[in-house]
Amino acid sequence: MTGFATSTVETDAGTITTEIKSVNSRFLDLQFRINDDFRSIEPLFRDAIARKLFRGKVECRFSFGKKTSNVNSKALNAVTLAQIAQFQTEISQQFPSAAPLSSNEILRWPGVIEESEINADSLQATITATINATLEAFLISREREGTALELELTSRISGMEGIVQRITPMMPLVVQQFQQKATTRLEEALGLAMQKANQNNSQTITRDEALDRIRQEVTMYGIRIDVTEELGRLSAHLTETRHILKKGGQVGKRLDFMMQELNREANTLGSKAAIKELADASMELKLLIEQMREQVQNLE
Repeated sequence: MTGFATSTVETDAGTITTEIKSVNSRFLDLQFRINDDFRSIEPLFRDAIARKLFRGKVECRFSFGKKTSNVNSKALNAVTLAQIAQFQTEISQQFPSAAPLSSNEILRWPGVIEESEINADSLQATITATINATLEAFLISREREGTALELELTSRISGMEGIVQRITPMMPLVVQQFQQKATTRLEEALGLAMQKANQNNSQTITRDEALDRIRQEVTMYGIRIDVTEELGRLSAHLTETRHILKKGGQVGKRLDFMMQELNREANTLGSKAAIKELADASMELKLLIEQMREQVQNLE
């Protein structure tokens, strides 16, 4: 499932920027782009995401822009100043005519001006909070998309349920009409065959025996083309799919399985179709299932 979130936080030390974005993937694939100085936070970032996500190709960016030095971030080193004062006193005693150091000279003395130290613990806490805030916003964006996808999938489930409801009442009549038509044609063929056999004096079975055999064969074939069971299983699978979506949670893999089961029944329906309406229904079902399969890959 796709998602995106970014956060920027200003601290005394610099600017923290985190970004998380994802595209569709059947498995969890984490990629990190982090400043070299902050590589140590990658396990923190990885663990925070792995606890929340289970599918998707996720790219995580973290950058820290250190602030340009300013007056407030600098301070005089009191120890170094005391040493300079002591040196100057000793020099004055040895060389009374020596000129004292000017303020500019003292400020240029190595170590007199020092950068204020960054509070590592405070910075780490801010980084952790920023990562968590970004991850929370990212999850909210994925949840919004998930809601939209649920509506799309539910719409397709309703479409397939409509197809099943449309063709289910047709099956008894389809089987009956097929059996009548097949029986009529076979009886006609039998009549011609028996006439020819009578002419050649080669009849081996009676007409009643032949008709009984025809009825048995037609009945067996009628059973083979009856897709009532397949329609019943399709209806049950669609009910379960709707239940999975409504229940929520980690539904991706369960819906993957349901798409396989739905496709299997739709294929069987097509292979057993004895009339055009059933063949068309099979194609419509497979089209909707394929559309659902593509969307299911986006779900957690």
